[in-house]
Parts: sequence; structure tokens; C-alpha cells
Amino acid sequence: MSEQRLAVRKTYKLFIGGAFPRSESGRTYPVNAPEGRFLANASQASRKDVRDAVGAARKAFGGWSGRTPYNRGQILYRVAEMLEGRHAQFVDELRAAGLGGNAAAREVDAAVDRWVWYAGWADKLGAVAGSANPVAGPYFNFSTPEPTGVVGVVAPDSPLLGLVSVVAPVIVSGNTCVVVASEPAPLPAVTLAEVLATSDLPGGVVNILTGRRAELAPWLASHLDVNALDLAGVPDEQVGPLEEAAAGNLKRVLRPTGDDWTGDQGTRRLTAFLETKTVWHPVGV
Repeated sequence: MSEQRLAVRKTYKLFIGGAFPRSESGRTYPVNAPEGRFLANASQASRKDVRDAVGAARKAFGGWSGRTPYNRGQILYRVAEMLEGRHAQFVDELRAAGLGGNAAAREVDAAVDRWVWYAGWADKLGAVAGSANPVAGPYFNFSTPEPTGVVGVVAPDSPLLGLVSVVAPVIVSGNTCVVVASEPAPLPAVTLAEVLATSDLPGGVVNILTGRRAELAPWLASHLDVNALDLAGVPDEQVGPLEEAAAGNLKRVLRPTGDDWTGDQGTRRLTAFLETKTVWHPVGV
């Protein structure tokens, strides 16, 4: 005798502090495929969700930045492993978002490779971005890179590869982040959050919000406990007001530059959210 059962439909929630809450406002918004087909309802985050996410990121910063670079690299590599394990699921979601043919599979492959690439930078960044400085006197003088703190990220509309390309370089150096996912295609971001939650990444290191970019970005830019801002997914006409809001606590702001997410990313994003600490030490002591 055949039995009929109801399918367990996936609910797409926020990712804050390692947990998956719904928006405190209870709001959702429909996510549609490019041809108009309904895909799912995503949580529509609010100002309160931004505050909660920033609080979680700040709480996680001390432990994450205090880990050894080698250990952070191990965890990022684990993320790549788990992402590879969900390859088929990501392909399905990217095809629903409009990537046809083999383009979806190529994007997932590129996202996995990018995680591995950034993971390899974890224990090399100090040597590349730091230096031993020549000084006229009996002193050693060293400059070493340190993470800035909590970084707000407005992700581009490249729903997986672009998202990976802005999140991985922020956290590999010891920063934590609050990410506003792509508004029209947020579903891969929530699935990536599930990957992060099962990849040994401490809760709060990455927090992902879905919702209206125009609503969330100003609260993120003006929040006084956010130390830096990546505006990769912000339209040009909205950059100026967000920079003005970010000036309240002298946030470092990375403006959108029309990145080709499929190309070589270089080290610009790796070093964008680092501070340089210079230490003097007497010779022989």
C-alpha cells in the first residue's frame, strides 16, 4: 500500500549568533525567479535584527580575532568542504535564481575554490601585510596587521560567488561581520549560513540578514559599534548617504568598484579591513 506524505518545505530565516531566528518583526517577503515564478518567502529583517546581529558580531570578535591564523585557515577550509558537500543544492538554488545551463555549477565550483584560496591566506597575511622596519637606533621596529573589528557588508547581487568574495576576506583576518544578503536572490545566502553553522565557525562571526537593502543598509552604516563598511552591493546613488552615516564613528568604508567576481580578486579586500600596529622594542632586552 502506498502512503502519501506532505513534503517538509524549507523555511528561510535569518542567521544571527549561530542561530536561525525569524525576524523580530515577523515580516517576510516573497522571492521570485526571474520569470516571476514564486520560490519561497524570506525573512524581512528589521532595525532590531541589525542591532542583534551587531551585538552577536561584537561578542564573537574577541574569541575569533584571538585564534591563531592557522586555526582560522583550518575553519575556512572546513567551510569549503561543507560547501562542496552541498554542491547539488546550491546548483538548484542558483538555477532558480536565473543561472541556466552549466553556469550554476561553475559558480558553485568557483565559490568553493575561492573559500580554499582565502583559507590559504590566513597564516600568510601577517608576513605579506606586516614588516620589520629599519630604524636609526638600537631598536627593533615591527608593523603587524590586526583586524578592524565588526564589519558591515552589503552583499552584491551575485548570490553565491559575490557573497563568498566579500565575506571570506573579512573573516579570514579575524574580523567579524554582519551581512545584508542580495535582496532579489537571498536563498543561497541562507543555505550558505547553514554551511557556516556546521563548519566549526563560532557563532556570531558571520551574521546574515535578508530583507530590503534600502531599509537595512542605513541602520548598519550609522551603528556606532560597527567599525567598517563594505558597500559592494549598493547602487551608486546610495553610496554618498551611507558614507555620511558611516562618518559618525569614522568607519572605514570600501566603496563599490564594479568588481568582476569571476576574476582574480587580488589582496585588496584582504587588506581593506586591517589596522597596522607598530611596536618598538630595544635591542638586547
